[in-house]
Amino acid sequence: MALSTLAPQLGSASWAATTGHRPHGASSREACVAGTRLALHGAPEAPTAAAAVSAFWGHQLRRLPGAAIRSQRTACSRIRAVSVVEAPPSAGEVVDYAALAKDLAASSPLEIMDTALDLFGKNIGIAFSGAEDVALIEYARLTGRPFRVFSLDTGRLNAETYRYFAQVEAHYGIRIEYCFPEAKEVEDLVRTKGMFSFYEDGHQECCAVRKVRPLRKQLRTLDAWITGQRKDQSPGTRAAVPVVQVDPAFEGLSGGPGSLVKFNPLANVKGTDVWGFLRLLNVPVNELHSKGFVSIGCEPCTRSVLPGQHEREGRWWWEDATMKECGLHKGNIAVAAPQSAAPLTTGNGAAAANGAAPGAEVAAGTEGDASTEASTAVTSAPSEHADLYADTDAVASLSKEDVEQLLRSTGQDATLLVLYAPWCRFCQAMEESYVQLGEQLRGTNVRVASFRADGPERAFAQKEFGLKSFPTIVLFPRRAQGSRSRAFVTYPSERRDPASLLAFVSAIAGPVGETWSGP
Repeated sequence: MALSTLAPQLGSASWAATTGHRPHGASSREACVAGTRLALHGAPEAPTAAAAVSAFWGHQLRRLPGAAIRSQRTACSRIRAVSVVEAPPSAGEVVDYAALAKDLAASSPLEIMDTALDLFGKNIGIAFSGAEDVALIEYARLTGRPFRVFSLDTGRLNAETYRYFAQVEAHYGIRIEYCFPEAKEVEDLVRTKGMFSFYEDGHQECCAVRKVRPLRKQLRTLDAWITGQRKDQSPGTRAAVPVVQVDPAFEGLSGGPGSLVKFNPLANVKGTDVWGFLRLLNVPVNELHSKGFVSIGCEPCTRSVLPGQHEREGRWWWEDATMKECGLHKGNIAVAAPQSAAPLTTGNGAAAANGAAPGAEVAAGTEGDASTEASTAVTSAPSEHADLYADTDAVASLSKEDVEQLLRSTGQDATLLVLYAPWCRFCQAMEESYVQLGEQLRGTNVRVASFRADGPERAFAQKEFGLKSFPTIVLFPRRAQGSRSRAFVTYPSERRDPASLLAFVSAIAGPVGETWSGP
């Protein structure tokens, strides 16, 4: 079966829903994803499609030297259409999600989000509870890809949460898909047992009616979903949450066990780091957080916590700590062995049109206005403004050609880049701290670099980066080979000390470590 026949087998509408592109002229990488999706849905064409995919990628990868093969972190390599070059898989082999989870275990939430949106396109949704899982929406925005968001409206949320939903929709220019419980089920429950039966016999019955069943209905319209689960949210029940898995509790669009994939991009991120990310990127948050609420659910079942209390202590506080799950993530619940009590430490138009908010990439720091460069430069003699970063090898000096390569390249380690003008006093003021950061990150998977963006390069910087002021700092996170995600993220703060910049790098690019050399 030729790859060119994959699109007709999917059909134009199905192909577009799968890849977000027209069938004609589709790339082989898109065909690889499409073939995998055929197999995932159990379509009759699946074995043939998978065989064509395997044959193609086996041929392509055999043409590469060993080192190049190891560096191919494409979406298609992740879905294991060809797990090894020497022995292509048998026809019908699809995604090895355990291997994908292992492959992404040390990846940043941004890379995990980008992978999820790339693989599933319009058939994946972000579950948003109205709490700190807004970080998922911000990461989705940063990928530059279209995305969908859905929320469970139980009918008993706080007024603050409803206002927050509207604020998030306005901030990101999206429409949240609200999921509601069946009116008859709610009516029967309340008429039979009253408004607050959960205080007497547990929250499971009410959660089943207001949350679990509406969620199940929504998930049956998707192939995959994205959640804000973290391991540190509930050490007793979520300690083993993987970054990606076949959902063990719910079914997806094609029905049956194994038909739904679940991504947890924040699984390995601490709650404090999530909040650092939200503050750094100026993400709007639920006003309940400023009132002592950490984990936010329905109004009768959520309360604020005291300093030092774990976030889940504010949920269903009248019940045993091991029961504090509503059923949405029951497949991830781990039964912990009995142990002595220990103090807990403080630790989530049409939908298809959702995407990057207009004007999202705003240059940080308004002090050194780039529009005033000419007059400032003319009144100062060149000798008074020696170039910056000339006396250090801790900061790589990039040319315009180097920056152009960064803008279009994939499969490389992250690069933190400052766009500067030597005459700008704010650029001069940050030089020492930026060099310190370069020294700190020397030999890691993050390169610290500079680009002089005044004079003849100003127009280029304004076109490519929306340059409005100096200094402007951008991060090029590591992107999978062939990724179509946004190339860079602009640093939004005027704090330019090494610690703040490092926090930004870690939030976007993931943990800083040794230089990445491929799987």
